[in-house]
Amino acid sequence: MIVETIKQIYLEHNYLLSITAMKTKVSIKTIAEQVGVSTTLVSYVLNNKNENRINKDVAERIRTVARELNYQPNQIARSLKFQKTFTIGLIVADIANPFSSQIARIIENEAKSNGYSVIFGSSDESKEKTKDLINLFINRQVDGLIIALPENCEEQVAYLKQSGTPFVLIDRNYPSIPSNYVGIDNYDAAGKAIRHLQANGHKRIGVISYKTSLLHLNERVRGVVDLLNENAVVGEVSIDHTNEDVANAIDRFMSGDQPIDALFVTTNLLTICALKYINSLGIKIPDQLAVVGFDETDAFDLFYAPVTYVKQPMADIGKKSVRILLDAIAKNDGVQSAVFDTELIVRQSSVLS
Repeated sequence: MIVETIKQIYLEHNYLLSITAMKTKVSIKTIAEQVGVSTTLVSYVLNNKNENRINKDVAERIRTVARELNYQPNQIARSLKFQKTFTIGLIVADIANPFSSQIARIIENEAKSNGYSVIFGSSDESKEKTKDLINLFINRQVDGLIIALPENCEEQVAYLKQSGTPFVLIDRNYPSIPSNYVGIDNYDAAGKAIRHLQANGHKRIGVISYKTSLLHLNERVRGVVDLLNENAVVGEVSIDHTNEDVANAIDRFMSGDQPIDALFVTTNLLTICALKYINSLGIKIPDQLAVVGFDETDAFDLFYAPVTYVKQPMADIGKKSVRILLDAIAKNDGVQSAVFDTELIVRQSSVLS
């Protein structure tokens, strides 16, 4: 009985100590005293500054002590000191889309390495939801925004420019409104896909894309049409009737006296949708129909004929967008843009054995 009582007292004592430790705010000074270094050095390490000038063992010791003491930065004090919240708002089309989730992770990591946190939001290709997210993030006093805008959002771009909110557009842009922008050469990317199919003997090539005013998707279609001229066969898909429209386009492409022998699809989700329908028809890829998609996704690896696709330089896009935004936050008033090349990853779906 006495042993049990002592044990209970011991557990309660440790619990109270842990609660007290949690309530006690650990400061940079506390860490500096325990490690035996200056508070300035601790600040540099915990804020990822001048890393190349600091002894690695000392830096690791500082981080270890900070973790052990459950150090949490005083964000309010930091914000007041620098007049910043050190947060970035990121709006993507759909965080469930492999493109959006991958670019979000890269942006989050790059922002963190620069002392920033990222708040995410998905627009679901909705103009109204995008407007709400922009207002929400601005009210949360984010220092800047990185946005993949839906179509017909020129008003939102103009609003951001007028308000003076630093922002960078990724993937999609509006050339009529000069803005910070990071993306790819979509016209050339489509051309690479078509030239590859032509080099492998394909003469009648269809393209499936969304019916939209978004420049980046229309540039992909233009890249096809300019190469194929009158031989181009285009199927437009509504975002509200994707499965039905993709099926109708493929049925049209494969009917008549001259069915297509190759298909280029301008987004990863449309490619997956097309592959499902083609498979349901019993059409063999690439023997009866070659297919080239756009963007990476694990689904392309799982298909019985691994899919050839246009690969975007995701790391370059994500990191560059953060760097341009940080420049804008630092009151660099000039407009910056970066347009990257793509790579065609050739696999079984487009090459006859």
